[in-house]
Amino acid sequence: MAEQTTGGVKGATTVREPSPAQRTVARRTAEARATIPDLELTREIEVTRALDGPVSVDAMLMAACARALRAVPQANGAYRDGRFEAYSRINIGFVVARGDTYVVPTVFDADQRSPGELAEELLALAQAAAERTLLAPAFSGATFTLWNAGALGVTRGGIVINPPQAGALACGAVRDVPVLHDGQVVAGRVMAATLACDHRVLYGAVAADFLGAFERALIDV
Repeated sequence: MAEQTTGGVKGATTVREPSPAQRTVARRTAEARATIPDLELTREIEVTRALDGPVSVDAMLMAACARALRAVPQANGAYRDGRFEAYSRINIGFVVARGDTYVVPTVFDADQRSPGELAEELLALAQAAAERTLLAPAFSGATFTLWNAGALGVTRGGIVINPPQAGALACGAVRDVPVLHDGQVVAGRVMAATLACDHRVLYGAVAADFLGAFERALIDV
């Protein structure tokens, strides 16, 4: 990556060229912000029971997201060229940090995989991303995007929609809080799930339905 240092009233300024991956992120983010009328909704979800399961948090979120997309198919679609598109396959792009940028490989047919299978695939994708061995087909075909922002310590994360997808989900870090069960205050764990949606496809009520389906799916994972 080429760098150039200049002087001036601001002191030394270092200018560097972005990597191809960073150029792609810049282009697609600008495209999303310029063309998608997005709406964000957040739901606080108790995950005390869900975290008792045997799989990783990433796999738990992926499995629940896939089930929610199956339950609310409007979220598994797009608005393109003035028309609505609905997809039969649930292919979820999963955000993976990689150095000073990130990649979004696709988990194909996520709703057809068990949580254990998803855990293995997500681990393999993360390792391949770190080793920079992912090939172009791994980044194609996603119908929705999921980001476990909590893995980076983020309590409540926003997310930019990946065009032309109808939505993207960011899940924050799990927090220990007091919760009310059967009239008694007990220790619990909650997580904020934020859905960014293309408001041309997902109106508020449908988006809320998706978050509700995601919460119910988490309990059953």
